[in-house]
Amino acid sequence: MTDINKVVLVGRLTRDAELAYTPSGFAITKFALASNYGRKVNEQWVDEVSYFDISVWGRRGEALMPYLHRGQQVAVEGHLKQERWEKEGQKRSRVIVEANIIQLLGSKEGTQAQRQAAPQQPPRPQQQPLTPDPAGRTPRSPAPQHMGGGPPGNSQNFENDIPY
Repeated sequence: MTDINKVVLVGRLTRDAELAYTPSGFAITKFALASNYGRKVNEQWVDEVSYFDISVWGRRGEALMPYLHRGQQVAVEGHLKQERWEKEGQKRSRVIVEANIIQLLGSKEGTQAQRQAAPQQPPRPQQQPLTPDPAGRTPRSPAPQHMGGGPPGNSQNFENDIPY
């Protein structure tokens, strides 16, 4: 039978993520995650918190950096990895989670710090009002304007084919 090493966690970041690069130029993003769970002690439920160090390698971590702020709720899927080193003659080790999948959770608005740090999205173009056709029949959308996708004189009216 094959060994299994898989972890799924949902929790909140305890600090902003940090981005670093290996000497060969490969990106590694690191952050810590706090995950709460409850257990019953005597007749009372008690919340306990576990803390996990998470590493994300490569472009995935670089792309997520603007969104990984303290307090952000995320789901992480990955595997456990034991890091070993020696310091002052003492052998040391720790277990981290190397994430393969990270999903941002929680509301879109989040905390005020998240809103201020999040990149601004460009405003959506306003829809033009419907105009009656020349014969006075049912309203129709104005003719599409050229947006630089092909030659300007070669536009066809595909009103119902627009996916958005």
